[in-house]
Amino acid sequence: MALLGLFLMVFLVVHLGINLCLLRSDGGQWFREAAHFMGANYIVKVFEVILFAGFIFHIILGGILQVKNWMSRPVQYKVSNRSATPFLSKYMIYTGGIVLIFLIIHMMNFYFIKLGWVQSQIPFLANGEPDFYETVRWLFIQPFYSILYIILMVVLAFHLNHAFDAAFQSLGLENKTYTPFIKRFGTIYSIVIPLGFIIIPLYFLIFS
Repeated sequence: MALLGLFLMVFLVVHLGINLCLLRSDGGQWFREAAHFMGANYIVKVFEVILFAGFIFHIILGGILQVKNWMSRPVQYKVSNRSATPFLSKYMIYTGGIVLIFLIIHMMNFYFIKLGWVQSQIPFLANGEPDFYETVRWLFIQPFYSILYIILMVVLAFHLNHAFDAAFQSLGLENKTYTPFIKRFGTIYSIVIPLGFIIIPLYFLIFS
């Protein structure tokens, strides 16, 4: 669970880097070229399979661990739990569920269109590929979608904030020397990455 979580966190950095190409004032050229590379490169295609497997196993393991946790205490305490358990750790299954809903919506708007599983009215490029820049622009100029996206990124921030620290703790890498740095870096990561994604819909809402 910890290793899969860290793997997905690395993917988020790469994904954000590609998405930030949307902010360049070139009519989407950089982003289209990046999207073409990601869709045509065979190494990337192999990585896609690994990535999807990572998501699926992370979700399954998260569900199994939560069910085991519930089954270990079928009857709740009459007095509220006042343990030192981090607040966010008690709600990881719920924030994770919300992130999963967003992931499904995201896949339907982009990846499933590329595979031809979902029909869309978005234009296609001369090479026959969907114009994902226009897809992004069309989605983010709609206030409802942009606000929903921003809310989901905030939920992702909470999920990442606990996940980063928990992953290193699960791997036994926390100690008096490294723990303060891990916690600070995890906090910075959980703020910077979602904030980077949030900037994109705000850009299109303001400048489109």
